[in-house]
Amino acid sequence: MIINGLISIKAQEIFDPSEQKPRIIAVAIEDDLEIDGVLSEEHWKMAKPVKSFKQLDPMQGEPAKQNTEVSILYNRKNLYIGVFCKDTLGKKGIRVPDLRRDFGSAGSDLFGISLDPFNDARNAQSFQTNPYGVQRDLLVIDGNTRNTNWDGLWVVRTSRTDSGWVAEMEIPWKSIRYPKSGQTWNVNFFRNARRINEFSAWSPVPRVFSPYRMNYAGEAVGITPPPPSMNLRVQPYGLVQTASNSEQEYDFAAQTEYKIGGEVKWAITPNTILDVTANTDFAQADADRKVINLSRFSVFFPERRQFFLENGNIFSVGWSGKIEPFFSRRIGLDNSGGPIPLIGGLRLTHRDAKRNVGALVMHQQRSAITPETSFGVARYSHNFGKQNRIGGLFTGKWGQPTDSTSLTYNYSGTIDGFMRINQSLEWRYMVSTTTNEEGSDGIAAYSNLEFSNNWLHMYLDLARVDDQYNPEVGFVGRTNYITTNPGFYFIIRNKPWIPKFVRAYEPGIFLDMYSDASDYKLLEYSWQIYPLWVKFQDGTRIAFSIEPTYQYLPEAFYPLSVEIKDGHYDYVRYLAKYTSDLSKKVSGMANYFWGTYYDGKLQTLQLQLTVSPIPHVYFSTNYQLSRVEGLGVEGVSKD
Repeated sequence: MIINGLISIKAQEIFDPSEQKPRIIAVAIEDDLEIDGVLSEEHWKMAKPVKSFKQLDPMQGEPAKQNTEVSILYNRKNLYIGVFCKDTLGKKGIRVPDLRRDFGSAGSDLFGISLDPFNDARNAQSFQTNPYGVQRDLLVIDGNTRNTNWDGLWVVRTSRTDSGWVAEMEIPWKSIRYPKSGQTWNVNFFRNARRINEFSAWSPVPRVFSPYRMNYAGEAVGITPPPPSMNLRVQPYGLVQTASNSEQEYDFAAQTEYKIGGEVKWAITPNTILDVTANTDFAQADADRKVINLSRFSVFFPERRQFFLENGNIFSVGWSGKIEPFFSRRIGLDNSGGPIPLIGGLRLTHRDAKRNVGALVMHQQRSAITPETSFGVARYSHNFGKQNRIGGLFTGKWGQPTDSTSLTYNYSGTIDGFMRINQSLEWRYMVSTTTNEEGSDGIAAYSNLEFSNNWLHMYLDLARVDDQYNPEVGFVGRTNYITTNPGFYFIIRNKPWIPKFVRAYEPGIFLDMYSDASDYKLLEYSWQIYPLWVKFQDGTRIAFSIEPTYQYLPEAFYPLSVEIKDGHYDYVRYLAKYTSDLSKKVSGMANYFWGTYYDGKLQTLQLQLTVSPIPHVYFSTNYQLSRVEGLGVEGVSKD
């Protein structure tokens, strides 16, 4: 009993990175490999595989129940990763709901590698796949700031056997950013064996952290990448558009328009990249999701255009989705997401172990509502200590004069930083100012203090944005406010009173509170109290929350086209949430909100059903129904 108790306590501990890191030896070869997902070439017999994966979840530090074996080869063109993921049920044990790129990791078998060639323990490039060879890739800063929209250039093939599944990755050197010298890289391998919901890694990481925390990574030794050479990629395009009119009564001559353009990517060195674009065409970018906005403030939509995504984290500053001095969607898109033609521009980025540097210049054509506009962005951040950095960001926007307008401009200057005080405690901060041709000067500041270990997560967000702060090349959800947002939740496991089919019980309390920055008057607060948040062993989740809310409306508000008059409002809403095992062939989610809403009542039901009888067939449907009762000046009741 005492031994079991000590093991349970040990599993809850946050441990420091090991001074004796695990090592994998990369083996050099001369030939190119055929990427077929079989690992049948003689070269793989030369490799020196590693095994001994350790669980992150559910039992931190214990040997993985499903073994994984990884090898590394390389030549002058590519880095090769060979993987065997053993499964005691073979093909029958595989869980892959769909074959979409950048698939959701929670519902699928997965193998991934995180690379940190600069050994700065801050940044990671991650390449991941599932048993059907679908790609998932992302860029990560500080172990938790992720850019999942980035798509790298690499190849993977897989095969499925009666003893598990095999993956063979080919990552071109031109897709990896690495220093000119050095043969030891930080690297980690990880796997999600979804049937038993086991997440494991080669180099042990505390359960609360991700395998992107590169200070916990192992080492890949013996890697000698090729020296810098001409690394140029050109992506031209041509567009012909013809418009004509078949109706005789209209005098409309046929018109034909021609457009050519494209992009050039030049890796000047492996860690210095120049991107040039001309007559930029973003037709390949995904459309924004549709959102019903019931708040009084702007909705944040992420960047989806690939030109802005690679190394986009270098320019990432501020409170994501709330205060961002630079937001690339302000270039070439209007506020509704409609495209504005770009004449062209360039972006230069550089990364090494000590610093990150970025510069961006773009020129935008005139539209019906905006003048011809130029944009400039400059970024510098410097690493110091083991896990700290400080940096600055400058943005500028210049609107060219027209017959009816004069030159307009908007500048912003920002200082930001990150400190990892210890493995569990980290601090982010930012101070930013803006000015324009009218002499309107504004300031914003943000601080985030966050603590995480295996049994408690808590944070404190503090921010102030005055009414003149307006980064026209950035995003601000609202202005003239002070906010205090604390929150915490417990992570309770392995208790005698918790049933074995429950993995964790995570009750928590969160507060969002806003005051007027001018007179400090309370504007609103919202508590989110979760007495019930349960994770089951198979990945199913259920939750229930109580949300007392106070709102002060300085002017009338029109949600769902219903007028709510200005004044003070106190109301309470409730949420019941269910998410099934997303790895099953049939899965679903259900959210039910109810309770009072301003001076009326609001009920909202959100349903999602997903059916995937085989990975190649995926069907998903969403349904939402909202009903208001006695809402607003007229006491409206409607669906």
